[in-house]
Amino acid sequence: MGLKRAIQEKLLFLYHFFYKPGQIGSVTPSSKYLAQKMVECVPWHEVNYIAELGAGTGAITKHIRTAAQRNTKVLLFEKDPHMLKTLKVEFPNFSCYKNTTELQAVVYEEGIEQLDCIISGLPFFNFPQTLRDKLIEQITATLKDNGLFIAFQYSQQMKKQLSYHFHLEEIKFVPLNVPPAFVYVCRKKEQKSLFVAGLNKTEQ
Repeated sequence: MGLKRAIQEKLLFLYHFFYKPGQIGSVTPSSKYLAQKMVECVPWHEVNYIAELGAGTGAITKHIRTAAQRNTKVLLFEKDPHMLKTLKVEFPNFSCYKNTTELQAVVYEEGIEQLDCIISGLPFFNFPQTLRDKLIEQITATLKDNGLFIAFQYSQQMKKQLSYHFHLEEIKFVPLNVPPAFVYVCRKKEQKSLFVAGLNKTEQ
């Protein structure tokens, strides 16, 4: 990436951080260390369908492009129209969409049964609980049983909610990011185990 492009990305993030704080969680794009840490968690030889939520300016997306198999179908989601337009230009082989809350409808529209993996840069900390619930509902509905959900956050606030739907295989700390981040490596629980967990919760 050229110096001019890097400066433009940082200025764009800074603008959104101050003027649209609910949509973005940082003043700067994800570092290469954070992007690499997330992408290296994916067993790419087993992934046919993957989505990135909150793709932003493509800081993680470019690492996905490098690591993905040639036949891997990649869906990108970004709410900001300017960033979305940039993603469409930079990643013409990926399908780009605006609304993450319509993830299930998009997957159906693409003719995909279920996703093998979902990578997320969404700032859950900034969202009201109702939106968090809706997003997690969409994620679990579209992800196959035992599929991976890999998300970075700037705190461990989402740990309890994620633990209900996923096996938290690992939480990796990435200090070389602004701000430092946690990478949640989550594996979706089978529907049967969720049903049993719900019964146990009701009996308590």
